[in-house]
Amino acid sequence: MIVVNGLKKRFKLAKELLNTTSSSDSRQREGFFHSVENVSFSCGRGEVLGLLGPNGAGKTTTLRMLSTALKPDAGSIEISGQNIVKNPLKGRKAIGFLSGTTGLYGRLTARENVEYFAKLHGLKGRALKSRCDELFTRLSMGDFLDKRAEHLSTGMKQKTNIARAVVHRPDVVVLDEPTTGLDIMTKQNIIEFIRDLKADNTPVVFSTHHLDEVALLCDSVCLIDRGTSRFSGSIEAFKEVGQSGELNDAFMNIVNQGSLHV
Repeated sequence: MIVVNGLKKRFKLAKELLNTTSSSDSRQREGFFHSVENVSFSCGRGEVLGLLGPNGAGKTTTLRMLSTALKPDAGSIEISGQNIVKNPLKGRKAIGFLSGTTGLYGRLTARENVEYFAKLHGLKGRALKSRCDELFTRLSMGDFLDKRAEHLSTGMKQKTNIARAVVHRPDVVVLDEPTTGLDIMTKQNIIEFIRDLKADNTPVVFSTHHLDEVALLCDSVCLIDRGTSRFSGSIEAFKEVGQSGELNDAFMNIVNQGSLHV
């Protein structure tokens, strides 16, 4: 289980922006941009949580804090009872993280990329081969395993990135827009893989702009707007608070309300 409570993160403004008073974003103040001001949510075993929000809402900063790439200014992130803000090394072992900027080693094959990261996590011998073969099958990677990463299509690279992110059987999987730019078949394969993670009782947090994916996969959602959790709860509660049975309309209504529903 992952529990996120009261995350905050600010960044010092560049000199040329310090005296700017025309910004319409209230997060720009006192020489800082407060990217994340108050984000909280939780995701239990066997649950999928959709992280939603407009562009610039603070989702990417939140995900970078979950990955331990950024340290929060305040707040806590607990995975299976461990505070990973205080112990980021345990966090890196406990989380399987895929970001939009995750890269592969171009001169290594898809197989070699995944096996390399498996070895970094301590897998070896039969355990390494068994785990990699399992992922290659579940993600339908057989046709391109021995192609160098620099020659893979976008979908092939994304499947390889996902395999390397979860090869160590993490306690929590965090995916940043995992289906963006993919063809229909690859997108469906990744959706099925997320369902498999859920069936394995692995908590999954994924950000997306596609509310059809939320309808297909999610048990709960967290909607972030202007650095704050505007809503965190079940899909049913999301529709109720958003006063619509349509996720798109509920999303817009909650953002326009501007109040918190956590």
